[in-house]
Amino acid sequence: MAVEYTCCSSEFFIHILIIVMLVLFAGMMSGLTLGLMSLSLVDLEVLAKSGTPQDRKYAAKILPVVKNQHWLLCTLLICNAAAMEALPIFLDSLITAWGAILISVTLILLFGEIIPQAVCTRYGLAIGATVAPFVRVLVWICSPIAYPISKLLDYLLGHGHVALFRRAELKTLVNFHGNEAGKGGELTHDETTIIAGALELSEKTAGDAMTPLAETFAIDINGKLDRDLMNMILENGHSRVPVYYEQPNNIIGLVLVNQLFVLYVWIRT
Repeated sequence: MAVEYTCCSSEFFIHILIIVMLVLFAGMMSGLTLGLMSLSLVDLEVLAKSGTPQDRKYAAKILPVVKNQHWLLCTLLICNAAAMEALPIFLDSLITAWGAILISVTLILLFGEIIPQAVCTRYGLAIGATVAPFVRVLVWICSPIAYPISKLLDYLLGHGHVALFRRAELKTLVNFHGNEAGKGGELTHDETTIIAGALELSEKTAGDAMTPLAETFAIDINGKLDRDLMNMILENGHSRVPVYYEQPNNIIGLVLVNQLFVLYVWIRT
């Protein structure tokens, strides 16, 4: 049977303090489980190398902690479970059993799950970097239990957690970062077009970029550079025009339109 303490006694306030600390500790473990485990190693590596100065600082502190993800996960869950299991024990000494269960569930749900996870989802990087030294201490304290379980998970599920994007995913990601996507991206339309085109190069063949010879605009090497020919060249809008000899399929070279235009103006003057 649990020992009950009278209100305003020293034991009563000690139990209240322990209960508050257990709720806060359980909330921190729950929030860190979501905040830290949602940060992939690839994301942290990117932030550590190309993020803002503050993000680089945060990522550098978190990377050593998140490197062994299964070990970290086991540690956070063990600490969270220990805090939640201990909470009804101390509540039971202050109120009835059903009240202890009701209050513990309410405290854990509100202050140990909902609020911490909502906060860590938004500020997980900053919070994770702040408590990283404390988490490293917990990792070593729980290592006798957490380490064997983490090794078993590594063996069953694999150690690597690589989240690299494929080409199609990278292209979609670039489009989302464009300022025309309506999401506040910083890339211009030309930048997104160039990057997307570069990602598609491995899927392209020479035929995809080729213009059939029958559809090309070319000029005869013996053609007269008069006004009509110059107008035709300018109307086609190409920077380079093929030059053929006698037959259109007998291409013998190219002429640069800008140089040709300068030469034509010089001759006319």
